[in-house]
Amino acid sequence: MASRNLRALFPRATTYDPQWVQQHSMGENVLFNLESLTEKLKLKPGMRVLDLGCGKAISSVFLATEFGVQVWAVDEAIPATENLERIEEGKVADKVFPIQADARALPFAENYFDAIIVVDSYTYFGTDEKYLPYICRFLKPDGVIAIVDVCFTREIETLKQVPAFLRKDFQHYWYFIHSVAWWKKLWEKTGLVEITCAEELPGKELVRKEYVRYFEDKPKKDAFARALMQDKEHLISFFRLIGRRTSQEAYLQSYKK
Repeated sequence: MASRNLRALFPRATTYDPQWVQQHSMGENVLFNLESLTEKLKLKPGMRVLDLGCGKAISSVFLATEFGVQVWAVDEAIPATENLERIEEGKVADKVFPIQADARALPFAENYFDAIIVVDSYTYFGTDEKYLPYICRFLKPDGVIAIVDVCFTREIETLKQVPAFLRKDFQHYWYFIHSVAWWKKLWEKTGLVEITCAEELPGKELVRKEYVRYFEDKPKKDAFARALMQDKEHLISFFRLIGRRTSQEAYLQSYKK
């Protein structure tokens, strides 16, 4: 049973079976983070939405169910057939279309989507300075790209700045994590998007506590949960970043895997 605080902060996400959500989330509760993002978006029925790095596609089910949008559920690691089973279970097979594809080699027409949403996966490919120009080619003029992910509350630029609790895992899991200011600057300098939101999640503390609570009794230790438990200075947080597509042409000299 979700706590009163969780229900107040995530009125949509907490109506879903928590065991189903945890079973199909590849980390923290994906629906909590997604709802934090969608409260800043104006999604309307019939819009075309790319759910990039959708994992097991429960984020796509949520988007189609809650907003009536059409969703292209794309993930490189999870087979489309497996995601289709969850999509059919969620009774949104007429609105959600699963595709297994690399985020760097997408099979879509340019200017196709009204919105591109990336939950808990943009850090795996989006730190490449050429990635925003690539993905923006698929976004309609005035469309939005919106991401929610883990961040640092301050930028770590050298190994000497890494706090003791992260030193063991930093070069495996954390070296590509950045501050909100870093992400904002990365997007702004392209001229391809106008930033409409760049901030830590209002519910970051609850998201943090729920993640730790879920993993604390698990026999297999989770590196992310361990870091959160040891993070006394609250270096690790969660953020949302939204950009509205400008009229500037998305130009790439080349983009290869």
